[in-house]
Amino acid sequence: MAVYFMGDMFDFWYEYKMVVPKGYTRFLGKISELTDMGVEVHFFVGNHDLWCGNYLEEECGVILHREPQTCEIYGKLFYLAHGDGLGETDWKFSCLRRMFHSKLLRRLFSMIHPRWAVDLGLTWAKHSRMKHDMNGGEPFKGENEEPLILYSKAYHKEHPNINFFVYGHRHIMLDLMFTHESRILILGDWINEFSYAVFDGETVFLEQFVEGETHLSE
Repeated sequence: MAVYFMGDMFDFWYEYKMVVPKGYTRFLGKISELTDMGVEVHFFVGNHDLWCGNYLEEECGVILHREPQTCEIYGKLFYLAHGDGLGETDWKFSCLRRMFHSKLLRRLFSMIHPRWAVDLGLTWAKHSRMKHDMNGGEPFKGENEEPLILYSKAYHKEHPNINFFVYGHRHIMLDLMFTHESRILILGDWINEFSYAVFDGETVFLEQFVEGETHLSE
C-alpha cells in the first residue's frame, strides 16, 4: 500500500536549520503513523511547499520528490507530478517561478528571522488564495487550452506506454481519457472539493470525501 501527496499540502512551508513552521501537527503525526506502519508515503513538492528540506524525510519518513516521476504500479504505468510549471507559457509566471527556485534568493530569505519570514510567506499564500477565491477560481480552460493536458499529450507522443497522468496544482477535478489506454487526472483540492484518487490495481477512480462515508473497500 502507498499514499501519494501531490503537493501544496501546506499554505507555506520553509525549513531553517533548526526551525520549521508552526502548525500542521496532526497532519505530520498521521504521516508518521502511516510510515511507522510500513506504508510508503510519497510527497511531491508543490509551489507552496517547494522549499522543503530534509525534515519530512528524516522526521516523518516520507519519500520526497522534487521532479515528476514515472513508476509502474501493478502493471500500470503512471506519470506523477504536482504540475506547477508544466506546459505553462505565461512569461510572468515563468519569471516568478524562477525566482522561487533560485538558490541565491533562498539563501537570502534564510537570513530573515523566522518571525517575519514565515509570516511573510503565509501572508503571500493567503493573498493568493483569496484572489483565487474572489475570482471564482480558475475554471477549466478546455482540452485545447489547459496547460497540463497539452503537456501530457506532447509527453505521451514520446512515451506512449503511460496509462495515467496524475497531477495536483490546478484546483479542478478532471478525468479525461485521451486515448484508448491513457487518461489524465487532475485531483482538485482538499479545501473545497475534498477530492482524491484511488487506484484499485486496475483503474483509477476520482472520489470526493464525505464525512461518515467512505469509498474504500475494507
